[in-house]
Amino acid sequence: MRLVFFGVGHWHADMHAHAAQVAGADIVGAWDGDPDRAALFAARFGGLATRSVDAALALKPDLAIVMGRPGEMAELARRFILEGLPMLIEKPVGVSGTALKPVAELAAAHGAFASVALAHRFSPLLQEVAALREADRLGPVSHSHFRLINGPPQRYVDDGVAWVLDPAVSGGGALRNLGIHGVNAFINLCGDQEVEVEHVSFGRQLHGTSAEDYALVVLRAADGGIGIVEAGYTYASMTQGLFEWRVSARNASLADRDGRLHVITLDDGGMRDMAATPVARRYDDMMADTIDRLKGGLKPAVTLGDLWRAMDIIDRCYAMAGNRGD
Repeated sequence: MRLVFFGVGHWHADMHAHAAQVAGADIVGAWDGDPDRAALFAARFGGLATRSVDAALALKPDLAIVMGRPGEMAELARRFILEGLPMLIEKPVGVSGTALKPVAELAAAHGAFASVALAHRFSPLLQEVAALREADRLGPVSHSHFRLINGPPQRYVDDGVAWVLDPAVSGGGALRNLGIHGVNAFINLCGDQEVEVEHVSFGRQLHGTSAEDYALVVLRAADGGIGIVEAGYTYASMTQGLFEWRVSARNASLADRDGRLHVITLDDGGMRDMAATPVARRYDDMMADTIDRLKGGLKPAVTLGDLWRAMDIIDRCYAMAGNRGD
């Protein structure tokens, strides 16, 4: 599988490249608006550093890994859909659900393979929930909680992507950037149900950026299930963060935290505690799954349509709050 990476100045570029290597794919090229960053990426991971998107496409990739600013990614996605190039694309695509919707509709109309890089979709918690539901051992979901708190936003400045902290460019703050994982997970739990936004709160600004650095959202599915999403740049470490996902259903309580998956089931009194795939390594699972699905002619685990649902909910959250933290 020949991979070309677009927008390698993105802070997830190294994780995607490592995941591609683990999957046994060939990295044949890299492009970025900053040629020096493309050259650095190619020196580390192989392939040819190109100075234009056209030159990168001339390398005949089987799969494009698309990163960069949301608006830039939306334009690349539109082009690759029309040219029939499969892609794995970072989030968010566009600065809002409104901006993403025509791109998602274009992908659907063309039957395009456009997989969205929401790596936490591969949480073992969601896999276990699906297995219990399939075995009719889950029961109705009462509530779920998706917490992802990373370190101070200075790390984006240090990584050369300070635009992440400009809502006009990034589409928002911690909610759009990190909370989108939790919103997508709640959608995954709910299936096709309608989801309403019941409450949104932004924390006080600790780091003086124009984007919110903490958000708390309460969602409710049509069947009454509640989802709480917490996202922030407020963990007091530049190298660690806080990741905790929990689901409480009638017959099962599950938690993915501290590198462990905890599962308790009421019907048999069972208690299981097992190692969970480390959060950063879920990018490996996502890359392998994307390549397998592309080879097998299957649809992606997370489509642009799925991303639009999460983006639309976040749009409603910002509208309810009346701002984006600025």
